[in-house]
Amino acid sequence: MEEWINAFLVHLQNKNFSPHTIRSYRADLQEFLLFLKKRNQNDLRAFTSATIRSFLASLQTLHQPARNTVLRKIASLRSLAAFLLEQGKLERNPFKLLPAPKREKILPKFLSVPETERLLDTAAHSKHFAARDKALFELMYSSGLRRSEVTGLRVKDIDFFNGIVKVLGKGSKERLVPVTDAALDALKTYLACRKNPQPDDALFLNKNGKPLTGDGLAYIFKNTAISSHLARKVTPHSLRHSFATHLLNNGCDLRSLQEMLGHKSLAATQVYTHVSLEKLKSVYDHAHPKSKE
Repeated sequence: MEEWINAFLVHLQNKNFSPHTIRSYRADLQEFLLFLKKRNQNDLRAFTSATIRSFLASLQTLHQPARNTVLRKIASLRSLAAFLLEQGKLERNPFKLLPAPKREKILPKFLSVPETERLLDTAAHSKHFAARDKALFELMYSSGLRRSEVTGLRVKDIDFFNGIVKVLGKGSKERLVPVTDAALDALKTYLACRKNPQPDDALFLNKNGKPLTGDGLAYIFKNTAISSHLARKVTPHSLRHSFATHLLNNGCDLRSLQEMLGHKSLAATQVYTHVSLEKLKSVYDHAHPKSKE
């Protein structure tokens, strides 16, 4: 089983899955493997519906994880099963008659406009890398990019003339996203500080002059968020959620937002309609006769 789990993870790397996704799959599958080893079952014959049910039951007993965490583990195992079926290593799909719980609808956590401005201002006054951090945070908020998308950018991906960035998103799908003038100006200033940046060079570098990694970005973000003294937990994805919510609050339509976020389906984008209360209240105040009194 362990050998085929490793082969599956290599398969995901070859298909350009994000490092974050592969880390999650690896952790979930290692947990399943540990469960099998404790039962002295470490071969593919143990990969059955009954074993998966027992594994999920043990999670509830030991950890009581959130429903969406369980769903992610199921997705990891389901993907492994599909891979093994393609390789002819399983006779039947262990998930064929295994129902999955429904996903919990968790509303995205976003920053208000003043909170976002405070975060961007803090990044712009970074102690050692102000030019880079200002460009980094301005671009993330400007275009609603995922962490892996930001770290995957090259210098040539920024089109300064047309004001757009070319992004390689999930599933290696490319998309073009507008960039604000503030972000473009910050990027120009940052690149002017670099020693002869070439088109194929990474857009953002770490303190050692190497391409910025996802973990490096998370570290920068954590320190900047702490320095901002915001009264809530803030993650790199918070800026993406803030980007989407602020656009909707200011009249952006769902289809355009879906395109900019790189969502496969409109349903993934529709979650932001639940958090755009500022726009909803504004429409209500202008439309309801009693609210004008």
